[in-house]
Amino acid sequence: MLVWNNPRVHAPQRRKTWVSCDEHRERLAQFLGVRNFLIEVVELGAWEAGRAEGETGPTGAG
Repeated sequence: MLVWNNPRVHAPQRRKTWVSCDEHRERLAQFLGVRNFLIEVVELGAWEAGRAEGETGPTGAG
């Protein structure tokens, strides 16, 4: 899962997400990184586990 936001459009705490397969993750991370949009790359299972444990925050479906 690629976690990102566009600082020109989104508040700093806003988190948008893209789920990617292994084959495309690096290309998408580079795309977001060049634009300074990429916040972090997280394994989907870890993301879901954190959400299940009550970690909440502003997110948006990519």
